[in-house]
Amino acid sequence: MSENQSLVLNHRQIGQKITRMAYEIYERNSSEEGIFFAGISGMGKVFADLLADKLQSISPLRASVMEVILDKNSLVQGEVKLSGNSNLENKCLILVDDVLNTGKTLAYALKPFLEIPIKKMEMAVLVNRSHKLFPVSADYTGLELSTTLNEHIEVNLTKDNYTVHLH
Repeated sequence: MSENQSLVLNHRQIGQKITRMAYEIYERNSSEEGIFFAGISGMGKVFADLLADKLQSISPLRASVMEVILDKNSLVQGEVKLSGNSNLENKCLILVDDVLNTGKTLAYALKPFLEIPIKKMEMAVLVNRSHKLFPVSADYTGLELSTTLNEHIEVNLTKDNYTVHLH
């Protein structure tokens, strides 16, 4: 670990955030049969898997996970695809990413869902930096963190060693 990194969340704290968020998701969606989690490529997909696993362990809801495949470095020109062939019509969907910074990635990740008559769509992020440039906000947030534009958040959800660092 370099000297200019600060540990923001450790493994235990991230586990607590996942548990709290899963309970919030269950409370707001208890009348649903199931929830679809759409995790954005990378740590967003890993975070979606963790939320879905926790939701299934605390509730009778069925949780399914798919990946939103996109190139975060080339959002405008890049294609946005979904893994799998799930029928999302009239279903509840939660779009998941690890960090919400300006909202640009989440806004582009909405693209494949705009032509599907989804019953309800919500968003979940582990860390919200609140540098809002796009009209996107999270319904479920693990941590609100004020940062400067020059700082960087690094999320690591490697098995048995979850961390969030600020650079």
